[in-house]
Amino acid sequence: MEREATIRVTGKGMLRLKPDVTRITITLTGCYKEYAESLKRSSEDTESLKDVIVGLGFEKTDLKTLMFNVQTRTESYQTKDHEWKERFVGYEFRHMLKLDFPSDNERLGKILYALAHAKVKPELQFSYTVKDPEASKNALLAAAMADARTKATILAGASGVKLGDILRIDYSFAQIDFTCRPMNGNLMMAKAYGAVDECARSYDMDIEPDDIEVSDTVTVVWTLKK
Repeated sequence: MEREATIRVTGKGMLRLKPDVTRITITLTGCYKEYAESLKRSSEDTESLKDVIVGLGFEKTDLKTLMFNVQTRTESYQTKDHEWKERFVGYEFRHMLKLDFPSDNERLGKILYALAHAKVKPELQFSYTVKDPEASKNALLAAAMADARTKATILAGASGVKLGDILRIDYSFAQIDFTCRPMNGNLMMAKAYGAVDECARSYDMDIEPDDIEVSDTVTVVWTLKK
């Protein structure tokens, strides 16, 4: 029995997306001798942070936890005999949260100013993303599938045959990063990035993030017919 002819083609979809959401990542840390004290201080700092956010027009629930842990912290030290040993420092908490809002440089400047002058002193980072990543993923898949079909049609035509039915579609479900990070590092030194408007109590953030470029692939197998 003659084996059925097939063609296997990988299509690639590409998108350039204009980011429309700003994400501020806020990290609270502290280290205390007692485990219970570390948890207590973490809770107090988080509530203080939420009060700042509410004062900026957000809801407390707009602040989302990304990660929270409490770990034992130690340090190395040298004894009188010149031996290196480890000693207990305390219990260190680390609470990472995110705050998303429609991109607006004026609002970003006010948020950074408020956080930089708050009672708590968190580490701050910000990035840009898109409001509906699922819709973008679907558009990428459609573009990749269309690219695969176009390539397969050209190859089949050049070989004097036509595409038949689809036998298999292979997709890896790869993680796609819809994020643009124009700045890295701790933004508690925000004065270095923008002028201060004392009347508006904000930083003048003149930032235009680049488009987010993403891609994805899909592999399709067709039968061939004469």
